[in-house]
Order: sequence, then structure tokens, then C-alpha cells
Amino acid sequence: MGTTRPDTQLTRLTITWSKDTDLALRSHLGARGLKKGALSKFVEDAVKWRLLDQSINEVRSAFADMPADELENLIDKAVASARREKRRLPKRRIRK
Repeated sequence: MGTTRPDTQLTRLTITWSKDTDLALRSHLGARGLKKGALSKFVEDAVKWRLLDQSINEVRSAFADMPADELENLIDKAVASARREKRRLPKRRIRK
């Protein structure tokens, strides 16, 4: 299903949706030169974006009552910590 990526295992999925949605998506992809795997890639990307959107909304809800300056300080500390951690890790070369 879709284009194989060496670092990813693929799985098959059966979905059911309206004919209108199916036609709209296939028309959209066809107008852009539909290639084998385009439908799978499009659906996978859409699911990833939806998951990210839901996660962001959950985080926003969880911190909705926190004062803005306190939240900004918390974010700054988290970013600084992540940057320190990144600098400590050895750089890995990506082989092609």
C-alpha cells in the first residue's frame, strides 16, 4: 500500500466513507496527476495532521487556566532543556 519506505512497516486498512468524499478526493488527486500510492499517502498525511491538531487542542485545554507569563516561562524552560539535551547527544550520520 503506497510507496514503501525502508524505515517504516506498512499495514493495510479498510475504510468506509461517503461516495461524495471518495469522488472529491480522487478528483483532487487526479487533477494533480494521481500516481500509485497517492491516495494512501494523502490519507496517512491527513490522519497525522488530525492527530497533531487534537493533541494541540488537548494541550491548550490543559493549560487554559494558566497565566500567560507563567506558561511562557514553562515553555522557555522546556525549550532550553530540549536544546541542552540535543547538544549532549552525539551526531549521527545518515547513510544513503
